[in-house]
Parts: sequence; C-alpha cells; structure tokens
Amino acid sequence: MPKSNNKDSNDFKERVINLSALSKKELVQRAKKFSKQYCVGDGDGFKLKDYETKASFNLGDEGKPLVNQTLQIGVDALATMQDILYAQDKWSLLLVFQAMDAAGKDGAIKHVMSGVNPQGCQVSSFKAPSSEELDHDFLWRCQKHLPERGRIGIFNRSYYEEVLVVRVHEQILKNQKLPEKLITKDIWEERFQDIRNFEKYLNRNGTIVIKFFLNVSKKEQKERFIERVDDPDKNWKFSATDVKERGYWKDYMHAYEELIKNTSTKKSPWYVIPADNKSYARIAIASAIITALEEMDLEYPKVSAAKIAELNAVKQALLDEKD
Repeated sequence: MPKSNNKDSNDFKERVINLSALSKKELVQRAKKFSKQYCVGDGDGFKLKDYETKASFNLGDEGKPLVNQTLQIGVDALATMQDILYAQDKWSLLLVFQAMDAAGKDGAIKHVMSGVNPQGCQVSSFKAPSSEELDHDFLWRCQKHLPERGRIGIFNRSYYEEVLVVRVHEQILKNQKLPEKLITKDIWEERFQDIRNFEKYLNRNGTIVIKFFLNVSKKEQKERFIERVDDPDKNWKFSATDVKERGYWKDYMHAYEELIKNTSTKKSPWYVIPADNKSYARIAIASAIITALEEMDLEYPKVSAAKIAELNAVKQALLDEKD
C-alpha cells in the first residue's frame, strides 16, 4: 500500500461535517473506505516506509471540534454494533494493539471504546512474562484472556512481543527455558507460522482478529517523552527504560516490518495507523473496528411466534393488575 495521498483540509471538512445525518449503512461504508487505506491485508511485499506516521492533512486548532465530532459519531456507532454482537452471542472480536512507547495505545483504547458496555468488553495488558508463564508455550498466557462469544477482547501488547522485544533482545530468548536445540536461525519464521495458524484457528471458531500498529515517529516520541517529564501528572508514565529501548529504534522497526509482512492476512489483517496525531489515529482505529463488526452480519436474535405470544400474555397480565 503506497503512502496516503495528501488531501485538502477543506475536502476533509466537507466529507465529515454531515456525518451525523448519514444512515447506519452510509456511515459503515464511509468507515470501510477510510480505514482501507491503512489496512495491510496480505502482508506479501510489505514495507513500513510506505506508511506515514502523520495524517495526510492538518486542520489546525479550528478543526479540533470537527475531529472530536467525527470520533464521537464513530464511538456511538461502535457502541450500537457491540450491543448487537453481545445479544447475538455467536462471534467475538479480538483487537491487538502494538506500538513503541508513547505511541498512544492506552489513550486509543480508552477513547475508542468509551461508549462500549463494559459487560461486553475486556482489556488485557501483557508485560514481562512471569515464571509460571515461562513454563508454558509463548501463546499460553494470551490464550487465557481470549474473548468469549459476544464480546470484544483487547490485547494491550500481546503474543507479538515474542517476535518483537524478544527478537531485539536475544538474551530474553535464552532465558525462556527452551531446549537449546530449538533455538535456531529459523525460530522467528517458525513463530510467525505458529501465530498465523493460531489466528486462523480463532477465525475458524468465530473469533475475528484485527491488529493495530500505531506508527509513531521517533521525533514525536521524543516530544511525548519530554512532555511526560515536564508534566508532574504524567511523571508516573515515564521510565528510564523507555529511553533505553528508544536506542534500539531501528531494530524495532525492522522487527515490526518483518512481523507485519509475515502475519498480516486478509482475514486477520494489520492496520498501520499514523499515530503522530492522536485524534486522527483514534478515528482510523474506530473505523477499522466498525468495518470488522459490519462483516459479521450482526443482527439481534429473532424471537419465535410462541415467545412473542408469551410476552404479550405477560404484558396483558401486567396491564390487568389492579393498583
């Protein structure tokens, strides 16, 4: 997928200003068209350099209300679709978020999912594996947190860490208790294959998987790190380890390119989201989620004639009650 073409900001305003007047079908079609430009699909030939970190336009401060309005419309549509997903109780959706530090994963999850019923959504975060987790295969700890039917599961980092940080820092791999003869030059290709097979298995059992790489620039990350140091309320977010990992930027970009190229498929695609503008990134993410839910052909369960008759009888009994 080539870099997005530059769009005139006025054209963007014209396309989103009347979103609230669109029908559900029209809104979904807009979301599909918008998110498609960031969808990798089949990863063959993928190059990370072909994807921008910035939005293809700049609306400035005067455009912020318009962007917020657009996001809210997407959040409302997502909430409605999630309600049907929960009621239908057949499909589930797994959202995987991966990114460099300060790319905006937490904020994206918070804002995009703000309208979703907590009963139908669950968030799992994965950091360094525990000793118990190291005594199992690398997919085990994530399998325990897969979403049930009717629910949306969110992985804030995931099993993809095993072909990211573990690949960048080879010492971690050596400490994972694997038999030495299994640690070969083919281990990354083998893990890619395991991940593809795992996601194919989930698809075949009704769990749709879509993955987001929040593509933040090194320059923007630097500015956000400095902001976290300068703002006392954000000091807790900052760690010296974050800056240390920044020193491996090129290694991480190579690892991301390799994993996206090898694990993005038409049924479980990666979306490479320009993340230098947080609000824009959230709109793109919401659009991709709406697209995935729409493809499930969701509808509320049909009630039988006998059940309707029973409900009407109950209603009549309530109406006949004497105060």
